[in-house]
Amino acid sequence: MVGVSVWLVALVLLGASGCDAQPRGRILGGREAASHARPYMASVQVNGRHLCGGFLVSEQWVLSAAHCLEDAEGGKVQVLLGAHSLSLPEPSKRLYDVRRAVPHPDSRPDTIDHDLLLLQLTEKATLGPNVQTLAWQREDRDVAPGTLCDVAGWGVVSHSGRRPDLLQHVLLPVLARSTCNLRTHHDGAITERMMCAESNRKDSCAGDSGGPLVCGRVAEGVVTSGSRVCGNRKKPGIYTRLASYAAWIDGVLAEAA
Repeated sequence: MVGVSVWLVALVLLGASGCDAQPRGRILGGREAASHARPYMASVQVNGRHLCGGFLVSEQWVLSAAHCLEDAEGGKVQVLLGAHSLSLPEPSKRLYDVRRAVPHPDSRPDTIDHDLLLLQLTEKATLGPNVQTLAWQREDRDVAPGTLCDVAGWGVVSHSGRRPDLLQHVLLPVLARSTCNLRTHHDGAITERMMCAESNRKDSCAGDSGGPLVCGRVAEGVVTSGSRVCGNRKKPGIYTRLASYAAWIDGVLAEAA
């Protein structure tokens, strides 16, 4: 079984990230989430520091974004489940070690294509009211433009870089891919494996990269990071569509069963 350190070294050797100068994990215009109302949320941490978001897809697997580990620099990767506050003691909180980190084989540091990561915990998570898996979309079709979807995370909440201790969330309308691909927006960069949400002062801006875009209680996408300024309506938020990666996700989970 490949250790997580091997995967981290491989990611570092791929080269310097093209996302280094990009804002990560910023939720603008949102508010504190209701305590433990999103029991699927995970904090992906390196050496005890929150790095990215993620969500529980099975008792032993967390889904996140591949580019998140580019900043890990060989550190110890762990996953915090059952948290609302990152620092305060909570009965449901528990930090899990990671046995394997499996980035999508086609993910690369210099592109946001295929930006998915599966993290296998060393043991099954203890499920309860504040720790639950989240269903993810398997039907490969686009979400209707204008649909309100939820993004949550512990990323910075202002351009000054202030980080919240409590989980934040924001509701965002889905944007048509044709609109997102306009020259004034992302100029054709959004593939059929991606989707967009509006970013007019309210924005995920990587919504704590790796966190889920939840529409109707189902994860439709995973927040990725683009070369854009958060909250700029001309640079909508970009998300990796999960339905188009169903075979890969199922294959990784089945292989480890």
